[in-house]
Amino acid sequence: MPYKLSATLAAHTADVRAVTSPTDGLIISASRDATAIAWARTSQSSGFSQTAVLRPGSRYINAVAYIPPAPDAPQGYAVTGGQDTVINVFSLADSSGEPNFSLLGHKDNVCALHTGPDRTLISGSWDCTAKVWKDFRLAYDLIGHHQSVWAVLCVDDRQYLTGSADCSIKLWSQHKNVRTYPGHTQAVRGLALITDIGFASCSNDSEIRIWTMEGDTVYTLTGHTSFVYSISVLPNGDIVSGGEDRTVRIWREGECAQTIVHPAISVWTVSAMPNGDIVSGCSDGSVRIFSATESRWAPAPQLQNYDEQVAAQAISLEEAGIRKEDLPGVEALSQPGTKPGEIKMVRRGEIVESHQWDSANFSWQKIGEVVGAAPSGKKTVYEGKEYDYVFDVDVQEGVPPFKLPYNVTENPYNAAQRFLQAHDLPMTYIDEVVKFIEKNTAGVTIGPSSPQYADPFTGASRYQPPPRSAGSGTSDFMDPFTGSSRYRASSNPAPKPPAATLPVRTPLFFRQANVSAMQSKLYQFDQSLRNEISTSSYSMYPQELNLIDESFVYLTQAVAHPLSPPATPLSANHVDAIVQVLERWPAGPLFPLMDLSRLIIGFCPDAYADPAVRSRLITALFKAAEWNDPWSQPLPKQRETNTLFLIRAFANMFQESTKLGDGKWVVDLFKKLGETPYGFLPKGTRVALATVLFNLSCIALRERLSDELWNLLIGMVLSLLAEEKEEAEAAYRALVALGNSVHIAKEQQRPLDGSQVDMTRQVIANLPTVFLQERFTEVTRQIAPLL
Repeated sequence: MPYKLSATLAAHTADVRAVTSPTDGLIISASRDATAIAWARTSQSSGFSQTAVLRPGSRYINAVAYIPPAPDAPQGYAVTGGQDTVINVFSLADSSGEPNFSLLGHKDNVCALHTGPDRTLISGSWDCTAKVWKDFRLAYDLIGHHQSVWAVLCVDDRQYLTGSADCSIKLWSQHKNVRTYPGHTQAVRGLALITDIGFASCSNDSEIRIWTMEGDTVYTLTGHTSFVYSISVLPNGDIVSGGEDRTVRIWREGECAQTIVHPAISVWTVSAMPNGDIVSGCSDGSVRIFSATESRWAPAPQLQNYDEQVAAQAISLEEAGIRKEDLPGVEALSQPGTKPGEIKMVRRGEIVESHQWDSANFSWQKIGEVVGAAPSGKKTVYEGKEYDYVFDVDVQEGVPPFKLPYNVTENPYNAAQRFLQAHDLPMTYIDEVVKFIEKNTAGVTIGPSSPQYADPFTGASRYQPPPRSAGSGTSDFMDPFTGSSRYRASSNPAPKPPAATLPVRTPLFFRQANVSAMQSKLYQFDQSLRNEISTSSYSMYPQELNLIDESFVYLTQAVAHPLSPPATPLSANHVDAIVQVLERWPAGPLFPLMDLSRLIIGFCPDAYADPAVRSRLITALFKAAEWNDPWSQPLPKQRETNTLFLIRAFANMFQESTKLGDGKWVVDLFKKLGETPYGFLPKGTRVALATVLFNLSCIALRERLSDELWNLLIGMVLSLLAEEKEEAEAAYRALVALGNSVHIAKEQQRPLDGSQVDMTRQVIANLPTVFLQERFTEVTRQIAPLL
């Protein structure tokens, strides 16, 4: 019997990224809506209902697994992993919705989970590692892949398989890599054990490979027309797969036995049930069950409605690679297909239809209408191809905008990935590019409602803030929780910002934030620490929680209304509470607390005005950022993030109202900052450091610095300008700081010494040749006469 729809489970509000179906009566789904849902069969029928909604945090959930029942969990455990890097373990018998265990260790998005028969758990992450957990404690770090680990599999209690974006599959015996399987040409996305043979793998190269454990490829399954994201093995040995071509495919004896088209852009995940049914999770937020047992098929009206949803899909002529005038009429459908899943295009009047051969029912099934007209009535040619749109995308000031070509019938993810790869941009930007495309095009309706377009890279939002000129008076640099985007469509290159007129007296600050997201993340980490016996002593005390609560209430209003902050200011007690937690917590979960410190420093200078409080705060921030540890490239993710917030916090410390006093604390601070190898700092952190220097130069315009601090400022500015060759905004802010300093030298009659003058002349001669922007040339022209 063919597979037909059995049930549709609709509760998620965004892409369903992972499903597992360990028993005939249980399905667990995980979604980008930040929830995981446990579904139980309502009776012997095909119906399922929700039994638990799990909310581990506010970020995307990308992976889910199941641990069988045990005395401590009579209904078993659901395990989730996602963007927040935490693996949460929930007892399905516990109605509180709180995780029983939170496993900390990954430094980036957790994108794969699997459990073995002995309750061993293996996880894969964007941090290029896999981790093996036994009894909810870390047993092994599997280190050897060069890119994200997208697929993991427990072979037995000692052996594990991992698949990676580096195109390789690795076999591990405990923590040792004992074999590597080359063959796939793109990222490996899924793994599944095959009894008596070995295992199967699927990849972005659209292929499914069957391997022996010794490394031989038994055969390759081809038929998917795009990325294959997930595979599973049915009880009878058939393989089921799902991918970006909107299909689930059933493979039998090396051939595609059936193709099930979905009314969605992506089939992210598939899972085989013990009874032979198939579960899929899609970009339209639906979980669907398909059965080859007629008694479990959905009622006829539901089957007809599903077929209508599939038939309502739109496909582009260009994507299909055909010309309308060359197509046959509907009479061609009287001829049977030659193989399962065969596609045939026919003309019905002016409409072009796409039909697929359903060998199980020996009939052609309409799977969509084919469209091809541009919205404007004409195409734009780019690199020899025609597109409906060619957008200008402004990624960095001073750099010409990149071109983003897009056709309205194209999956926005495909266009976004192509754009990022073409310009060597991080795939972490992919969500923002997709949002940009959606915002600036009418798009195409796929199925009955507009889908939540999503990417397979699970886009942990890496904030790439938009730089502005140092004279702007405000900063558009954003924190990790806001994820703002500079992508915009324009018909002309972005205008160049005007150069500053020296001196520039207004400091720049990093004060923007999504306070509620920051608060949620901080409390989530606190709960994770509280739930683990070994870390429970780190969790926040009631008094600390109260004071930090008050801080968030204040900052929520301050960020929303920066010109009219709340009447009751924060005090040294609030700062002290933050310092105590900074001193006590491990580095991994510190970043929301570091970000909170940045905001308090920016909005509440009186709260840390006392020298003793300020000293404790600065010391705690340096310690939290692991400042004294050895420096290496690239920085670990947690250290990179905490260092960014550290420098932004110090930039906020130098405001219009800041009084330096004897300046000794600033000297100590600048000496500490000077210990860092500048080349080890990421670009965003360099901009923050340049902002610290610029802000101090603004203070120096109105308050005479001590000789020691003055020479430190000049030395650090000149050193930064001599080393910076890539990040234009960092160089520009430091250049304006140099301009301010040269102006001060003349105005306060404290001339630069000979070596400083020589280095300044060298910098202003070389800088405009490195950064070909008018603003650099203009500021250097203003500096030269002052020397």
